[in-house]
Amino acid sequence: MRAVITRVLSASVDIEGKTVSEIGKGLLVLLGIHVDDTEEKAVKMADKICGMRIFEDDNGKMNISPEDAGAQLLIVSQFTLYADCGSRRPGFTQAARPELSKPLYEMVVSECVKRGFKTDTGEFGANMKVASVNDGPVTIVLDV
Repeated sequence: MRAVITRVLSASVDIEGKTVSEIGKGLLVLLGIHVDDTEEKAVKMADKICGMRIFEDDNGKMNISPEDAGAQLLIVSQFTLYADCGSRRPGFTQAARPELSKPLYEMVVSECVKRGFKTDTGEFGANMKVASVNDGPVTIVLDV
């Protein structure tokens, strides 16, 4: 499972010209599911996202967790994170098919909600326009 986590001042998802999700200060998470991913990895990914100390403390050090920062989460499925770029046309054989990836994506979202986060999502499989105002910018690539 792979996530690209960006600290944001705001982020949103539009589908067909309509805003379907938006957050203020928090984390925009692009989430890719690998063909070998499991429910155990989904729980571990949610734990990592919710506990990643990437907000600055009073000394300007990244030492504050999303919970302590009052962060919101916007989690968007992103199968292209598993692109094989060995040629000019990427392949996606390592990205899980929807019958596996959708339940695991939904499990990560559910686990974040269980931890008390306001968690918005994109729409699985939709053509989405994702906008963000990056803070820092701080972007972390996380594999579990």
